[in-house]
Amino acid sequence: MRLLDMLREEFILLNQHPANKAEALMFLTDALERGGVLQDSMEFLRDVQQREAEGSTGVGGGVAIPHARSQGVRVPALAAMTVPEGVDFHSVDGQPVHLVFLIATPPEKGSGTHLEALSRLAALLMQDSFREELERTVTPEGFRYVIGQAEQRQEALDAPQPQRKYPRILAVTACPTGIAHTYMAAEQLVQAARRMDVSIKVETNGAAGVRDALTEEEIRACEGIIVAADVAVDVDRFRGKPVVLVPVRDAIRNPENLIRRILAGVVPNYEGGAVFGPHSAKQILHTLYRHLMNGVSHTLPFVIGGGMLIALSYLVDSLLAPGGPAESLGGNSRLAYFLKYEAGETAFRFMLPVLSGYIAKSIADRPGLLLGFVAGALAGTGGGGFLGALLGGFLAGYVMVFVKWALRFLPRAMEGAKNVLFYPVIGLLTVSALAVLVLDPPIAQVNAALDGWLDSLDALGTVALGAILAAMMSFDMGGPVNKAAYVFATASLVDVTGEAVASPLMASVMLGGMVPPLATAVATLLFRSRFTPQQRQAGVMNILMGLSFVTEGAVPFAAADLRVIPACMAGSAVAGGLSALFHCRLQAPHGGVFAIALIPNWPLYLLALTIGTLLSALIIGLMRRPLIPAEGQR
Repeated sequence: MRLLDMLREEFILLNQHPANKAEALMFLTDALERGGVLQDSMEFLRDVQQREAEGSTGVGGGVAIPHARSQGVRVPALAAMTVPEGVDFHSVDGQPVHLVFLIATPPEKGSGTHLEALSRLAALLMQDSFREELERTVTPEGFRYVIGQAEQRQEALDAPQPQRKYPRILAVTACPTGIAHTYMAAEQLVQAARRMDVSIKVETNGAAGVRDALTEEEIRACEGIIVAADVAVDVDRFRGKPVVLVPVRDAIRNPENLIRRILAGVVPNYEGGAVFGPHSAKQILHTLYRHLMNGVSHTLPFVIGGGMLIALSYLVDSLLAPGGPAESLGGNSRLAYFLKYEAGETAFRFMLPVLSGYIAKSIADRPGLLLGFVAGALAGTGGGGFLGALLGGFLAGYVMVFVKWALRFLPRAMEGAKNVLFYPVIGLLTVSALAVLVLDPPIAQVNAALDGWLDSLDALGTVALGAILAAMMSFDMGGPVNKAAYVFATASLVDVTGEAVASPLMASVMLGGMVPPLATAVATLLFRSRFTPQQRQAGVMNILMGLSFVTEGAVPFAAADLRVIPACMAGSAVAGGLSALFHCRLQAPHGGVFAIALIPNWPLYLLALTIGTLLSALIIGLMRRPLIPAEGQR
């Protein structure tokens, strides 16, 4: 049954001003009663209110869809109301509701009208433009027209498709760490495609490598490709096909919209380059961010592996050579010396060249890799440090882009010579001169000033900085602010010469990233009646994600209720500040609970984590209303 068959003009109430949710439901029920579809309006209203008591039907985005299957209903019907100033519906996102749809269905056995109308209406209301159009209508006729047009478009997309040998849509997902967002985006795309009855295949570029790689045959046969990535991926293979290039978070938050853009045929073909359409400021910033994250993601294995081994060398020395001199800790026993100098620091020294090299490769493809490695190495020897390697990567990448452009006049017969002779020699000479003469000297002075400032911080200043960075980890849980704090802390693990050092900021940042998933998990355990069964199940999984320093586990909770973000920021700030107050230092930029034992005063570090987690969990739980009766009250 179509929505228009259930929604008559007399059931549409525009520009209403109910005082609260109960009054809004009463207005809509009265409209249905006047239309003759109810045989007992009071019984129907009781059934609707009982459904609301089980959990608000305010689905977020300013929309509520109350519904009930009731003996008081004669025939299926749908009523709608617009509320310009909004009404409190206890929505999942805590925002007022401007659009209310009331679904009334009789309780006939086997009737699917109730669920069918719910799913069809929910699918349409996910579109921002559709909701805005409905809110702007001034007549019931116009309201019905908007819904009718949207239903026709949706029915065209939902029409059965002929059996295909290859998927209709392909996708690629990739995030800087390759741990959480990559696979969350892939899962969201698969689930959305399943709901829309569209075949899809998703290639994931994660920490474990490329999985489900797209084949040439699949690329040729598909209708379009979604590239949801915050790092560089191979998009040249998609030339001539419609390609949507978006940040990975877009695939997590609104995968249906990306799929609809492909199916609607409005996406232009990809003909090369990294940014499609006009170069807006947002696109340029995202492109720069993607280049940076490509360098950071390739750096992490070297820093994590090397840092963990260096930290482990201190633990080994404390066991094998407890009386050794403190200034040579990590080298007082043969095993510790191997772990620190021959394994750990060897890997760690690759940090700056790899960071710079893969930023340059993201910008200029393979010819930029050599220039980036050299720029990073020069940053280590010239005092540029982490910041010098970062800027050197961009310098190397864009120098190679310029060299390619300058040599474009050479004939095709010299293509091989360009790659093995002209590009390396000209690019290397240019980048080396610019790095040594122009870039590294002022960056070395900046690094010296920054190191001096950090050394001059008293205990209170270190605590404040640790708290701020930890809170940033919870602000967008894997987004740009989170990554900025993480990159800043990672930079503090290396001195201006590229040598590894233990950092209090890294310790604070790791706690800041562990608190959100752990806090949501603890909140679902302490306040069970205030979370849905799905959220309680996700909370159990978040225990493992939090202990593993995967902040993104809290993203679904934050997406459902934005108040989770400040609650997590509070706990993260407290945990990060306490870590700095307890003089905790961390050598490795990752590892979660597996790296805690490598911190000399790890009991206090665990105490800081526990306090921050409990604080956020209590705030999250207390700010929510019970959704269902407590277990003992059933």
